[in-house]
Amino acid sequence: MIQTVIKRDGRIVGFNEEKIKAAIRKAMLQTEKGEDESLIQKITDRIGTTGNEQMSVEEIQDQVELELMKSSRKEVAKRYIAYRDQRSIARRAKTRDMFLEIIEAKSNDITRENANMNADSPAGMMMKFASETTKPFVDDYLLSPETNEAVKNNYLHIHDKDYYPTKSLTCVQHPLDRVLKYGFIAGHGESRPAKRIETASIISCISMETAQNEMHGGQAIPAFDFYLAPYVRTSYIEELKNCEALTGEDLSEFYREELKDYTKQSLDGLTGKARSKQHAINKTVGRVHQAMEAFIHNMNTIHSRGGNQVVFSSINYGTDTSAEGRCIMRELLNSTYEGVGNGATAIFPIQIWKKKRGVNFLPEDPNYDIFQLACKVTARRFFPNFVNLDATFNQHEDWRADDPERYKYEIATMGCRTRVFENRFGPKTSVGRGNLSFSTINIVKLGIECMEIKDQEERINAFFKKLDEMLDITAKQLCERYEFQKTALAKQFPLLMTKLWNGCEKLKPTDTVESVINQGTLGIGFIGLAECLVALTGKHHGESEESQKLGLKIVSHMKDRADEYSEKFGHNFSVLATPAEGLSGRFTKRDRKKFGIIKGVTDKDYYTNSNHVPVWYKCSPRHKAEVEGPYHELTRGGHIFYVEIDGDATHNPRAISDIVSLIDQYNIGYGSVNHNRNRCMDCGYEDATDNLCTCPKCGSKNIDKLQRITGYLVGTTDRWNSAKLAELRDRVVHK
Repeated sequence: MIQTVIKRDGRIVGFNEEKIKAAIRKAMLQTEKGEDESLIQKITDRIGTTGNEQMSVEEIQDQVELELMKSSRKEVAKRYIAYRDQRSIARRAKTRDMFLEIIEAKSNDITRENANMNADSPAGMMMKFASETTKPFVDDYLLSPETNEAVKNNYLHIHDKDYYPTKSLTCVQHPLDRVLKYGFIAGHGESRPAKRIETASIISCISMETAQNEMHGGQAIPAFDFYLAPYVRTSYIEELKNCEALTGEDLSEFYREELKDYTKQSLDGLTGKARSKQHAINKTVGRVHQAMEAFIHNMNTIHSRGGNQVVFSSINYGTDTSAEGRCIMRELLNSTYEGVGNGATAIFPIQIWKKKRGVNFLPEDPNYDIFQLACKVTARRFFPNFVNLDATFNQHEDWRADDPERYKYEIATMGCRTRVFENRFGPKTSVGRGNLSFSTINIVKLGIECMEIKDQEERINAFFKKLDEMLDITAKQLCERYEFQKTALAKQFPLLMTKLWNGCEKLKPTDTVESVINQGTLGIGFIGLAECLVALTGKHHGESEESQKLGLKIVSHMKDRADEYSEKFGHNFSVLATPAEGLSGRFTKRDRKKFGIIKGVTDKDYYTNSNHVPVWYKCSPRHKAEVEGPYHELTRGGHIFYVEIDGDATHNPRAISDIVSLIDQYNIGYGSVNHNRNRCMDCGYEDATDNLCTCPKCGSKNIDKLQRITGYLVGTTDRWNSAKLAELRDRVVHK
C-alpha cells in the first residue's frame, strides 16, 4: 500500500489518491464517452493498495497508464499519455526558452552575467548551458529547505551555485616559490623547476591557468616581485658567463656581488670587466622586460575553463627592495604602460601595489621611485590598484623590514576585492589560502519590510531581528556547503592540492581535503547598504551622519555575528563587501516586482554595491573616503574603495598619488582609481578624448570606453548586463 510519494523536486509527501482521480477524470473528459466514476475509483484503489510503500510520481503515473490500457477505455489511456507528454513539455519550456536565448547569442542578463566571459563562443555557450541547468539541481537536492526558501524569496544569493556540485573552492593566493623551485605535475604533462626569468614567467602563467580549471573563483600571486627576483639573478649570471665565453675574462667575482640596481646604460667609455658587467646588466634588463611582456600577453590571450574565459588573475607586488625585485617591478610596469598588441590596455592580470610606509610610500623610502612609476602607469592603464599594508587591520605582528621572507606577513588581495589574512586554524597569512565560498544577503529587502513601522526605534529593532534570522540561515548554508566541499578527494584538484593550498603536502591522492581546507574563509556578503538606509531612515550614509551611524552599526553587527559563528561552528567566517555583478540587478528586479517603485530604494535597475556611497551621488573624493573608510575594518572578507576622476589622467600621476594618500589617511584597506579611457574595438587605439566617436588611427566608429566593473576591467561594455550598464550611466566624477 502506498504511504508516501517522492515528488520531482525530491520532496517526500503523503499519498493523496485524489490526485490520481483528478488526472484520470481530465483524460476521460476529453473522450466521447466522458467520465466513469466507478472505473476511476477502481483504478485508484488498485494502484493505492498494490503499490510499494513509497513510490515516485513517475512510477505512479506509469501504473495509471497500465491500468487504463488493461481497461475497456483504451482511448482514455491515449489521452492520459498525451496529457503527461504535454505536462513534461511545459516543465521543460523554461529551459528550452533559456537555451534558445543562448543559442541565438541574445544579449541579456543570462548571457551577460559575467562580463569576463564570452558567452557567445561555443565554449561559452556550453558553460552557460551547464550553468543554467545545474542551478536547479542544487536547489532541489543540495540545499536545505530553509536555505531554499531564503533563496526563492530573494533574501539570499549563493555565489557560484553552478559550481556547487563540483565541490570546488573559490580562490587561492599561489605560493609561487613552491612551483618555481620544484615544478609540478597537474593531470597531463609536467612542469620542471625554473632556471631563467623567461621560464619563471611562463610557469607563473601556467600555475594560474591550471588552477583556474580546478576552482570557480580567481587566482592570485601574493608576492610577484619576491618570487621572480631570484630568476633575475640567475639570468644575470648566465649573461656574465656568456660574456666570459666571448672575452675570455673571469667574471666570477660578480656572480654574488650585490647590485644596487639593474639599470640600462650605454657601454661608451667602459672597458674590460666594467664593460662586460654593464653589458650583462643591459642584456638581463632586456630579458626581464620581454619576460614581463610575455607574462602580460599570455594572461590576456590564453583561455581556461573550457576555452571561454581568460584567467581571472591578480598579482601583488611593491615591497621587495632588492635590485632584482625592483627590476621585476620596473619592467612589469614599463610593459604595462606600453600596452599589449596595438597598445591596448591589458585587462589581466589585475595588478595590485602593496603600499607600505618605510618601503615605498614616502620620498625617503627605497622603492619610492617605483611607486611614482606605478602612479604614472595607473594614470594611463588603470592598474595597479593599491592595497594598504599600513591599515591597522592589515598589519602583522611578525613583519620585519630585514626579513627576506617578509611577504609571508603581508596582506595580499584578489583584484576584485577578496581578502584572506586572519586564520584560526594556521598561520596568519594570505599565502597558500583563499575563500572557500560566499553568499550574499539582500539587506535592502529586510529594510523595505520594516518601512511601515512608524516608530523609528521599533523599525530599526525589527530590522535587526530580521537581519539576525538571515545571518543564521546564511551561516548554516555556508557550513552545509563546507561539509559538502570537504568530502572532495585531493586528486580532484591535481595542482591546488599538491602545491598550492597550505598543508596539501600531507595529502595522498585518495585523501579527502577535509584536513586542510578549514584554513580558508567562509564569506557572508551584503548588498545595497545605501538603499537599505534610505528605507530605514530616508537618507543614505553619504548624505546623513545619522544614516552613517546606523550603517556602521549594521555592518559592525554583521562582523560580531561572523565572529560568533567562527567560534560556534569552528570555521573562518568573515564579512564581505560583495562584488555584485550579475546580482546587482537580480535582487532589485524581484523586489520591485513585489514592492513597486520606492524612491531611493527600488527606483533604479540596480542596488548599490555593498557599503559604497551611491554612484550617482556627487561628492568629493575626501568625503567618499570619510564615509566608506570605516567599513573596511569591518569587512575582513574583502572590500574596495574607488574614485572616479575627470579628464585625461595620463599626464597627471599626481592625481593618483593623491588618492593613495587618502587611502593612507583614512585607514582604507584597498582602493583603485577610475578615469576616462576610449578604446577602438577594431585596431586597439586608446586615448582619453571626451565623447570620442571616430578612431583617429583607423577611422572606425566602433569605439568603446574601457571601464572597471566590481574591481576588474572589461575591454568592452557589450558584455555588461543591463543593471551594470544602468549603473555605468549613472556614475559621476568625484571632485
